[in-house]
Amino acid sequence: MAINETLAGIELQQLECRSERYPPLLRELRDAPDPLYAAGDPDTLHLPAIAIVGSRNPTSGGRDNAFHFARHLAATGFVIVSGLAEGIDAAAHEGAMAGGGRTVAVLGHGLDRIYPASNGALAARILETGALVSEYPVSTPPRRGHFPQRNRIISGLCVGTLVVEAARRSGSLITARTAGEQGREVFAIPGSIHNPMSRGCHQLIRQGARLVETADDILSELVPLVSGLMENDCEARPSTKEDDQDEDYVRLVDALGFDPQTPEELAAKTGLTIEQVSSMLLILELQERIESLPGGAYSRLGS
Repeated sequence: MAINETLAGIELQQLECRSERYPPLLRELRDAPDPLYAAGDPDTLHLPAIAIVGSRNPTSGGRDNAFHFARHLAATGFVIVSGLAEGIDAAAHEGAMAGGGRTVAVLGHGLDRIYPASNGALAARILETGALVSEYPVSTPPRRGHFPQRNRIISGLCVGTLVVEAARRSGSLITARTAGEQGREVFAIPGSIHNPMSRGCHQLIRQGARLVETADDILSELVPLVSGLMENDCEARPSTKEDDQDEDYVRLVDALGFDPQTPEELAAKTGLTIEQVSSMLLILELQERIESLPGGAYSRLGS
């Protein structure tokens, strides 16, 4: 599908590695792409994110797991990052949007086309609240070697990578390997010993990936990681900015109260952006000051 069908009127942005708009976690990589091309909302690339990857030909159970894990994690404030491929990738993007969250698709070609073309409508929906990114300039066609190369970007944008279903020779194992090399967490969902799509996940677990059965298993592991990122971020800010951020949290918690409210409602009440509210809600939930409720709503805990 040509980009003029999917990105009509959308500005393409070139993010230089030295720019403040460049994703901070990606900048840490020795082989960080410079520049990175983006379409949609590049601010999404600054929010806490987790990658969800897996087979292009999953079982129905694997597809359901990808959708439901993504929906739960997105509802807590995580951006879901994947590769826009058929199968697990597409289910993860769909689940993130169903959870009222944001999602990022990392492409293995220039942003003047969508591959596979069958995911053109999905890409257009992602752009409404999230982003498409690529290290390849416009007019670069999809080539076999591009997709393993782009997998380091998928993992590099995230604090952790979840592999849902993967055969032993799956490209998802490359993403898991790059996540480990980047010092990021790797999670894998186990499956039946008779399912060939589970063998890659079992191999990862034997190699030290964290076995997960629920999305909450992932959240519990990421608490110190996300908290550490926030502490480092605060240390890098001038003191006046720290004070402003504290005031933003007070304003958000006061606006939340004990009645269920959505991020959109909270943004309207506080004057904060959806991006700010989503990121702050994630931190508050990890601190057990608030809880997420069905339908993407939140409420306060305790007194």
